[in-house]
Amino acid sequence: MPKTDVLNMSGEKVSELQLNESIFAIEPNMSAMHIAVVNYLANQRQGTQSTKTRSEVSGGGKKPWRQKGTGRARQGSTRAPQWYHGGIALGPKPRSYRFTINKKVRALALKSALSCKVADEEMIVLDSFKLDAIKTKDVVKVLGAVNAARKTLIVLPEKDDVVYRSARNIEGVKVTPVNALCVYDILNSDTMIIAKDAVAKIEEVYA
Repeated sequence: MPKTDVLNMSGEKVSELQLNESIFAIEPNMSAMHIAVVNYLANQRQGTQSTKTRSEVSGGGKKPWRQKGTGRARQGSTRAPQWYHGGIALGPKPRSYRFTINKKVRALALKSALSCKVADEEMIVLDSFKLDAIKTKDVVKVLGAVNAARKTLIVLPEKDDVVYRSARNIEGVKVTPVNALCVYDILNSDTMIIAKDAVAKIEEVYA
C-alpha cells in the first residue's frame, strides 16, 4: 500500500499515513477523467445566450416593394435574415448544457485523479488545517512551509469559513470541503493539500 508523510502546518513531518491502494494507487483511466472534466465544464455553462429570429425583431410588417415589375428580387419583409437589422437565422437560444454521467464513471475518474496526484508527488497531507482567525498571511505562511505550487487546492474535511475567507484573496488557491471535491479541481491544481481527516472520509466513501 502507498505511504505518504503527514506534515503539520509548519511543514514538519509528524507521522506517516497508509493510503488505500484502491483509491490512491490505481491505473489512471484517462477516458473517465476526460468525461468528468467535460461534464463539470458543461454544467458550469449558463446557457442564457439568445438571438432574435425574424418573427421577434420589431418592424418589417410592410412589404418593401411590390412582388413584380421592379427588376429586383422579391422581398416580403425587411426583417428577413439577409437584411441589415434583420433577424438571425438558426441563432442560439436559451438552453441547458447539463448532462449526467454514470456514478461508477464519476468514482473511477475521482480515483484516477487522486492516483495521478500521488504518483506525481503533488499531494500533501496535513494533520489538520485550522486557523484561529481570518488572516490571509497565515495561509500564505502554511503554503510556503509545505512548498506548495502557485495553483493549490486545499481540501478540508468539512466547510470552514475561516480558512475559506483567509485564502480567497490568494491568486491560484482554492478551498473546498471534501464532499464537494471534483475531478476538474484536482487536475487543475499543481499541488493538492488535503487534511488527514479528509483522506479518511474519501476512503470511507470510495473504498
